[in-house]
Formats: sequence, C-alpha cells, structure tokens
Amino acid sequence: MSLRIYNTLSGKVEEFVPLNPPRVLIYTCGVTVYDDSHVGHGRSLIVFDVFRRFLEHLGYQVKFVRNFTDVDDKIINRAKQECTDFMTIADRYIARYYIDMENIRVRPADVEPRVTEHIKEIIDVIQRLVEKGYAYVVEGDVYFSVKKFKDYGKLSKRDIEELIAGARVEPSEKKKDPLDFALWKASKAGEPAWDSPWGKGRPGWHTECVAMVFKHLGETIDIHGGGLDLVFPHHENEIAQAEAITGKPFARYWMHNGLVTVGGQKMSKSLGNYVTLREVYTKYHPDILRLLVLFTHYRSPLDFSWEKMEETLKAYERLKGAIEDIELLKKLEVVDEPIGGTHPLYDHVKEFEENFYTALSDDFNTPEALSFVFKLVGELNKVKNKAYSEGKIKKQELEAYEFAAKSLLNTLKRIFGLLEDIYPECKVERVVEKELEAGQVFDEKLIEILIEARNIARKEKVFTVADYIRDKLKELGIILEDTPAGTKWKKK
Repeated sequence: MSLRIYNTLSGKVEEFVPLNPPRVLIYTCGVTVYDDSHVGHGRSLIVFDVFRRFLEHLGYQVKFVRNFTDVDDKIINRAKQECTDFMTIADRYIARYYIDMENIRVRPADVEPRVTEHIKEIIDVIQRLVEKGYAYVVEGDVYFSVKKFKDYGKLSKRDIEELIAGARVEPSEKKKDPLDFALWKASKAGEPAWDSPWGKGRPGWHTECVAMVFKHLGETIDIHGGGLDLVFPHHENEIAQAEAITGKPFARYWMHNGLVTVGGQKMSKSLGNYVTLREVYTKYHPDILRLLVLFTHYRSPLDFSWEKMEETLKAYERLKGAIEDIELLKKLEVVDEPIGGTHPLYDHVKEFEENFYTALSDDFNTPEALSFVFKLVGELNKVKNKAYSEGKIKKQELEAYEFAAKSLLNTLKRIFGLLEDIYPECKVERVVEKELEAGQVFDEKLIEILIEARNIARKEKVFTVADYIRDKLKELGIILEDTPAGTKWKKK
C-alpha cells in the first residue's frame, strides 16, 4: 500500500518515497519554553505522533527529531518578570511539557535537542553562510541576504519583490535589506550571550533548526513538519539557509497541520485566547483530545470549544463501550447453537481494516478512517443490543464479537494511541490522576464492591440504600449504568 501525502512545497498530494528506505528522517519544530503548552501545540504534537505510528506500522524505520527553543526574547522577558535567569524558566517549562506529553500520550521523539546545547553547530552554519557570501556582519549582528538566494519564497509561494516592498525595518536593526533576517544577535546588557567570531551574542530563531537538523539527521531529510503558521517566515528561512550551504534539497516533503482556532480566531498566547493542555486533561481523559484532533483532517482548521469536547466525549464513550462490553456479554447466558455459516462480523473486520488503512494512506485522512471505526462499532452494537434484549448470546456470536472488538482495539491502540487503559496488560498510569483537585485516586476494586453492595440492596428491595450508593458515587464523578448483563461504571 503506497502512502500519499500533501507536500506544501509542490502544493500537491504526492506519493511518499523516502530517500533511503526503509529509513525515514523526520524533523518537526518544537515549542518555545516560556509558558505551558496549549491546545494548538497539542494538535501538532498529536498529529505527528499518530503519523509516526502509522509510518512504523507500514514498516518504516523512523528517526524523529523535535527540538526545544530554550533561549528567546519571550523566555528572557519572562525571566526578567520573575527576577530569575532564562535557564530556570526554560527548565521549568520543559519539565511541565514532559508531564503534558505523558498525559496526552505523545511519545518522546528519538532526539529532543535544545538550542543552548547546539551553539557550536549554529555558529558553524552561520560561518558557512558568511563564507559563501549569503550572510554579512554589521557591528556584531549577522544577517542573511535574502536577495542572494534565488529560490526564496518557493515554499510559501510568495514573490520576493512584493515581500521586500511590504517589509519594515525596526530602528534597532542594521540590515541592508528589509527582508533580511538575523542569524546572530549581538549581546545586550543582562541577556544571555555566547562567544562567537562576531563577538558575544545569541542565535537567531531561523538558524537554530537548520543546525539541529544537520547534526542529528543530515543535510537532506525526508519530512519537515510543523504548524501552518511556520511556513512563512520560519520554514522559508530554514530552506534558504540550508540550501544556500549545501545546494541540495533541505527536505523532500513539507507537511503542515492546520491551526487551532477559538471562535474562528487563531489560538495563541499573544491573543490570550488559549486553553492549556493541562486544563483539558484535568477535565477530560486524554483520549478525548486525541479523538477531537483526529476527527478533523490534519490540514484543516480545528475550532476548539468545550462543547466540541463534550460531543467528542459521547462518541468516545460509544467506542469504548462497544469494546469493554465484551465482559458484560460474557455474563449473559451463552447458548451453543449453530448460526449457519461464518458470522458477518468477521467480514466487517476485514472490510474495516482495508478501508481504515486506505484512508490513512490517502494524505493521512484520519476523519475518514474514523468513519470506518464507527461503522464497525455500529455492527458490534447491533449484536450487543440483540443479546441484551434476549438476555442471551450464541457462543459463535460472542466469539465473533470478541474477535472484532479486540481487532478494533489493537488497531486503535497501535495507530491512534487510543484506549490504552483497556485491559491490564496495556494499562498506562496517568500522571493527571495524581493531580486531581479532590486529591483522590479512585480505587477500582472499592467501586466494584460498592456496586456489588448496591446490587444486593436492589435485589432485597432496599432501594434507599441502593439509591444512596448510586448518588454518592455520582458526587465523586462515578456514573453507573444498569444493563441486562450487569452494572457498568465510568468516570464523569
């Protein structure tokens, strides 16, 4: 099965052909660590986490690099506000980032480089640009001369003359041309600085990623990813520097996810309309955010709201219930009666798997893939509802149901990183459970004992006790649902 993805560089959906298969080299721009990560960051992180899982499923050997920008004007300003040093701020938010990633189940990259650990490599990139005549030095600052790179604008499809006409020069800047960008900034009093051939200073943002890609992946990579807002100027400037040095393509495919919006406006810290990942996963299971992201094609905008989280929660409960209810079906009367041939669920599973992977292979179409997930869930629910209404299930129906539910579960765990809590052998502890406002971690065995006590009370017609247990559990966020096969529970 061939994989086709949209290449921002060509503006077309293309067949994905790695440079050195089965190896695939991927770099995505990481976060600037001056504050907590928000849903906009989370979307990009989830998209590329799932895409990486899918590549691995296809048999590719992925080397995935995602960086940290740990020195930047925003970090320095935050440090000044708190009367501390920039590294304290960076270390704090990198630590919080890792907690967020564990909670939304984004796997660590193979390499997660920090800018401050790559100053030597950054200086080397700048020196090569100066030697080749693409960069110039002015009073300790170093700038890239955009006009000297003839292909500038090829990624963002922007005309260089129009860009220069519309560009502005800040009074503090010493560049020759308004579109030129800083590779190295001369040091200012009270700011972090490193020694360089041009005097003390610090790197410009656009050079950092080029240096880290060169060091950890090489001069040409397979896929460079990031949010759509990075196409210009950041990724455009990366291409200009890298290809000015090597004369080779910097990345064969450029893959960009759409932005997260709130009421149609881009979610960003500067606008103050952002929702942190921590806010989301302390209110909802991490799967809900992952599912919300996957319900939207990665290149389309995603308008975030708490109402959409609630809608996604309902879809998730339907999906989870279809799988978990295997155990309830086993409690029904199981009758050994022939059904006449093979149960249709086996064919539905085959059809699901074919359609699911076909959708993902066509520009990573996760919403279409999910439509086939829920189609199979519908077939499972038909079998389950029939069994509940009759109070019994045929042995072959139960076997087919279990096969289909577990096939679905394995696919969702492996590719989408969903439902990892189901079944003890795959259970993943959530850090957020240690941080609940109530300070409680629910004891599942105790809940089962209370449910058993409630069932005894109902059987003995002591309904005041049964209702009391139900209501008290509800106050603690535990919702009970009575079915013909027994009582289910879930967290709010």
